[in-house]
Amino acid sequence: MMAWDETWEKIFSSREWGKYPGEDIIRFIARNFYAVEDRATIKVLEVGCGPGANIWYLAREGFSVYAVEGSASAIEKAHNRLAAEVPHWQGELKVGDFLHLPFDDESFDAVIDIEAISCNEFEDSKKAYAEIARVLKPNGLLYSRAFAKGTLGDETGKEISYNCYLPAVGPMSGTGCTRFTAEHDLPILFAAFSSFKYGYQQNGDRDGIFTKEWTVTATK
Repeated sequence: MMAWDETWEKIFSSREWGKYPGEDIIRFIARNFYAVEDRATIKVLEVGCGPGANIWYLAREGFSVYAVEGSASAIEKAHNRLAAEVPHWQGELKVGDFLHLPFDDESFDAVIDIEAISCNEFEDSKKAYAEIARVLKPNGLLYSRAFAKGTLGDETGKEISYNCYLPAVGPMSGTGCTRFTAEHDLPILFAAFSSFKYGYQQNGDRDGIFTKEWTVTATK
């Protein structure tokens, strides 16, 4: 079974999506890896890279970049952008599955997940995070952003399983399964790591809250 919804192939093949990284990604990388003298020695994996905003940024900064993404169209767009804008980038982009990452144990210094694993049911998400821990080096870092309970769309539409819905409204409407994470579930999801810390961010407008997100940094 793949931890991926075919809906995303339709989205990435027909829509422009996310060309630039979020400030939180830049902050995470800067705090932990900007001081490294030879950045090419730092291997960073993104699960669910989409068309490659984050790996584009990482490659421009000189890091070795790797990605696993279920959508062949997204991988093609990411490849094309890197070839055009960062022609000497190092790494590898693969079409694949979060539950069976096609990499050896202890391969990466860091892994990034920006709501990709949130598009999976709770039990599959636990397995995906454990798989990330497998491919991280000792003391390697995961940065994960996950939709929290209370995001617009939570508890709407069709309920698939525990805290997982096909939202009828909100930012994830029409994208397939979305898991909305409760705070008390964070230790369960990140049980494969030796430690983790988390923060919280939300976005909205005068009409109310649009998204609530956990921002988690976990250490193997």
